[in-house]
Amino acid sequence: MRAYLRGMATCLTDRALIRLAGEDVRGFLQGLVTNDVATLKAEAPRWAALLTPQGKALFDFLIWADGDAVLLDCEAAEAEALAKRLALYRLRRPITIEPTGGAVHWAAEGTEGVPDPRLAQLGRRWLGAPGAVAAGWTEHRLRLGVTEGVAELGSGETLWLECNAAELGGVSFTKGCYVGQENTARMHYRSTVNRRLVVAPLGEAGKRTRATYPEFGLMVEHRRVEDLGDALRPAWLELALAEPAAE
Repeated sequence: MRAYLRGMATCLTDRALIRLAGEDVRGFLQGLVTNDVATLKAEAPRWAALLTPQGKALFDFLIWADGDAVLLDCEAAEAEALAKRLALYRLRRPITIEPTGGAVHWAAEGTEGVPDPRLAQLGRRWLGAPGAVAAGWTEHRLRLGVTEGVAELGSGETLWLECNAAELGGVSFTKGCYVGQENTARMHYRSTVNRRLVVAPLGEAGKRTRATYPEFGLMVEHRRVEDLGDALRPAWLELALAEPAAE
């Protein structure tokens, strides 16, 4: 074990793994999720989501290559619901969608694993055997302005680009069709992302509040871009607000 990991707890116990395997499993996911699965490489996971037909986030996850199979690194609390949703699209395809053993690990620094595909500053991520529970991940993520999970993104409530998916590598605009693609692409090319999920100092909760974290003095809100107010503005968000033009 590398020196920086000795005695260090790294396991994210609020995450689970779903394994998809079978005939053309990548083609199956390619037509469903927001990121490119066809070109997915080992040790280079991608952030993606399953959307409603209107382009609103239902589930977000990281996709890992596992030989010919694929692993979804997802919220443990939503793993069963995600698997059931994917099974609805499977129809008669010879594809298995099952929970699998192992655990997701994280460290803020070091050389273990690979950089988080959303933002390098989030730290390193890898899959392995279960271990001691990591501390500090949620606060670290929030202070970098990165939101995830149903509690923050909502379930069918927030357009995927309003979740900062374009800025954090959660969508491909060249891969072709997927569920919710039409509205997502239209918003991107017309530069019409009018609201953003942002992290802000804890205040009075209101209609735009998605989640509160009193222990960190933070909250997640869904705000109009002209009314971000006291929201945290990490460099990646400042760049997005300054240069909103489509690629």
